[in-house]
Amino acid sequence: MELKSYLQERNRDIYERDEFDSFLDKIRFSFDIPFIHVAGTNGKGSTCKYIYEILKDAGYKVGLFMSPCYNDPCQLIEVDGKLINENDFLNIINDNKKLIEKYDLSGFEIETFVAYTYFKKEKCDICVIECGMGGEIDATNIATPILSIITSISLEHTNALGKTVGEIALHKAGIIKREVPVLIPFDLRDDALNVIANVAKENNSPIYQSENYSFEKYADFGYTFSTRQYENLRINTPARYSLRDACFALSAVSIIKDKFPVNEENIRHGLNNMYLSGRMNVIDKNPLVIIDGGHNPEAIHQLVNEVECIQRGNVHIVFACFKDKNINIMLPELSILSKDLILTSFDHLRAREEGDYFLYLEEYKFNEDHQALIQDLLDNNPNDTVLICGSLAFAYLVKDEFDKGEYVFKDFKPDTI
Repeated sequence: MELKSYLQERNRDIYERDEFDSFLDKIRFSFDIPFIHVAGTNGKGSTCKYIYEILKDAGYKVGLFMSPCYNDPCQLIEVDGKLINENDFLNIINDNKKLIEKYDLSGFEIETFVAYTYFKKEKCDICVIECGMGGEIDATNIATPILSIITSISLEHTNALGKTVGEIALHKAGIIKREVPVLIPFDLRDDALNVIANVAKENNSPIYQSENYSFEKYADFGYTFSTRQYENLRINTPARYSLRDACFALSAVSIIKDKFPVNEENIRHGLNNMYLSGRMNVIDKNPLVIIDGGHNPEAIHQLVNEVECIQRGNVHIVFACFKDKNINIMLPELSILSKDLILTSFDHLRAREEGDYFLYLEEYKFNEDHQALIQDLLDNNPNDTVLICGSLAFAYLVKDEFDKGEYVFKDFKPDTI
């Protein structure tokens, strides 16, 4: 069985969990490892990774489940700094294959089940688990955490989660469990806050607001910042929005400190060591090449603000996204940054192709071959900025292509950044 193909073949568009619940009942599933459950429109992946790195630095055996991946499903599941190997992944599937197929589990449900099973097998001390899409009926929402986190709420996946921020907030609030603390943004908008507050009250769950940051200073493609408790912390990313995610992590480890204590050194090392593919990755400086996986209007707005702060010369944008994304907002937002915005596609079942952009082809160019397009921009704009964005899957793919040496940079004298 080829793992990636098997999981892709089992993907489906229906957002429900009845069959997965029946499967879990049949195998008498249980999960008693302490874990932190993270939902949100944006920021949940970075928040998970910051928490993971801090706890790992403190010496705990930590499991991490994050999605999506592009190339290798093993990238979804990590324990103590090591990805699950393909044999372990396949063995868990094969041990349950008849029931998996009887109950017609989706690819994500299988991945989630494998993650939880693997964490039990590895005897993790604590796990950090990212929701896939919503919360209430998300496949990950099958056990009781020690902390629930909702990083942000805005309009996304409206076909499944609701047409208003309040409706989406209700879905994400589904991860709140009875008497389990919930951590929310310090600046959550009122319509979402009211929904979450009501759900928390019904469950007698204490609400905490995330830490805020101050005195942030950008240098060497990273930020130093301070909080009420710590001074001169550093994150190694030019993404200013990651300061919020780092503060979520600081608040999270503070809330669980009685059960899982960490010290200031663990916090500094954890924040400093965190790296996440597809989030404002700086690939090279001549030209300045940035890859980002922001894939909704809120994330694109943040991305434009970040690039404006660090760009060199003119900005050239390569954009590819999935068919269900709100490009009527995303493309005009990116056009504020640059008029040189070129649409492209990539090898994925959900990727927009030229025909899917038909309403926008008079305003924006389209190039089917993203590799040739990127190479041309590298060759002809050595003193400018090349931004590659639109989808996490596209970001992962292009980052992997750079890592494999599939693009060539001309040899010239670097400028001062």
